Amino acid sequence: MATQLEISQPTLRLPLTPFKNEPLTDFTNAENARNMKAALTKVRAELGREYDMVIGDKLIKTTEKIKSVNPAHPSEVVGVFQSAGREHVETAIAAASTAFESWKRTTVEQRAALVHTVACILRERKFEFAAWMVFEVGKNWVEADADIAETIDFAEFYAREALRLAQAKTPVQLPGEGDRLMYVPLGVAAVIPPWNFPCAIMAGMTMAAIVTGNTVVLKPSHDSPAIAAKFFEVLQEAGMPDGVVNFCPGSGSTFGAGLVEHPLTRFVAFTGSKEVGLDIHLRAAKTQPGQKWIKRTILEMGGKDSIIVADDANLDAAVEGVAQAAFGFQGQKCSACSRAIVDEKIYDVFVERLKDRVAQITVGEPTENKAMGPVVNEKAMKSILEYIEIGKKEGRLIHGGGPAKEAGDGYFIQPTVIADIAPKARISQEEIFGPVLAVIKAKNFEDALAIANNTEFGLTGAVYSTSRDKLEKARTDFHVGNLYFNRKCTGAMVGAHPFGGFNMSGTDSKAGGPDYLLLFTQAKSVAEKLGDAPPLEK
Repeated sequence: MATQLEISQPTLRLPLTPFKNEPLTDFTNAENARNMKAALTKVRAELGREYDMVIGDKLIKTTEKIKSVNPAHPSEVVGVFQSAGREHVETAIAAASTAFESWKRTTVEQRAALVHTVACILRERKFEFAAWMVFEVGKNWVEADADIAETIDFAEFYAREALRLAQAKTPVQLPGEGDRLMYVPLGVAAVIPPWNFPCAIMAGMTMAAIVTGNTVVLKPSHDSPAIAAKFFEVLQEAGMPDGVVNFCPGSGSTFGAGLVEHPLTRFVAFTGSKEVGLDIHLRAAKTQPGQKWIKRTILEMGGKDSIIVADDANLDAAVEGVAQAAFGFQGQKCSACSRAIVDEKIYDVFVERLKDRVAQITVGEPTENKAMGPVVNEKAMKSILEYIEIGKKEGRLIHGGGPAKEAGDGYFIQPTVIADIAPKARISQEEIFGPVLAVIKAKNFEDALAIANNTEFGLTGAVYSTSRDKLEKARTDFHVGNLYFNRKCTGAMVGAHPFGGFNMSGTDSKAGGPDYLLLFTQAKSVAEKLGDAPPLEK
């Protein structure tokens, strides 16, 4: 276990070089392919081991266990984990609260050095972490590589952002005063990440919290605790003191709810469904006995994302963008395109070209880098198949429409396209979170924009058009947090595309942007009349 003294000498060289996004891996390169296959072999040999819960400096085992399984082969156990219950809430919060008293006093350089070291370790182990995601959540090589690259980006970006915030200045310096603005940590965070970006979002929320001086109780998803455990090990290797992050897989209804409600929890960082996010928001809003603050919630929730294809669009580009955004990682992204809204002038030809493109998508074993792997679990598969049956009644099945049984014994579903869907149909309005695309006919561009804005969500969207007037109208009228022109609506890049949505898509947190760390801090203004005390030593 690490101690405070182990990070007393930062390894950070200041100033840091300008931030650059981590390059994605080209798996057509033979050496990269060999490295990935070697990582898959290494990880396969580690499947099935048991992991402890870690609270402070204590390793804890519980009677109840959580089994993480490979969704491509549900009989294969990825890892066995302890299951935190409500009885562990007090211990976890106490450990994080104790650690906060010293962690908040570490210098920003020390905290940034820790996170920067995490980035260096992850960069060396990119293939290994990608392999864990292939086994635990069914990502193919490309999707898993993008996930770990984004994790590295978050670490590098937030380290730099923390240093930038520490240099904040007041807009005005009054004559005779020394006026300072300080961004100080909030306290103990409950970090509750999803399974679909099991490394990037989990690690991103955690690192944003600790680099700003907060401490964390991390409750990973039931479907991806192994990746979180491996990341926790990297934090320890980088020199994280005990209690700064506490690794606590557990039930959302007992342990998770208890974390949110505890009076010493200062804020909650959550990514997941609208229903769970709203429940967290409600629980956090209720003041508990002994609570001294208004809890903050940083919520990233669902999406029902649309790509508009105007009558003047480059059809080849639009078809490719829609197919990639709808079926990348089996449509299990909050940013995924679940609705293609197409001008009636080109509707028929677009549908035919899309049908041909989707027919080329291979479904199967993610270790073999098939285009689509399994959905995450049996419950998800059942829900998605139910929506497909609803969609068949609401529109015209173009491709897919059921399980991909030929792919294996896992939770495989065919990429499914259903055309002629009404704007208010169920599969046009409800989040499906799977490989199901609704195609909707629009009368014109104005009608397409109205349809795009007709859901309760507002996360991502895209427009394919060669008209500057149409793009500018969309820039102002398409009400989403992340809008893209003439490219797909997935694949936000740290620094370039700060990520977060409007309406029921969450609190528009803008992860990976210059405003994000503000959510994990509070601003403290300090004004000093000069001359009454010795000057501050630099």
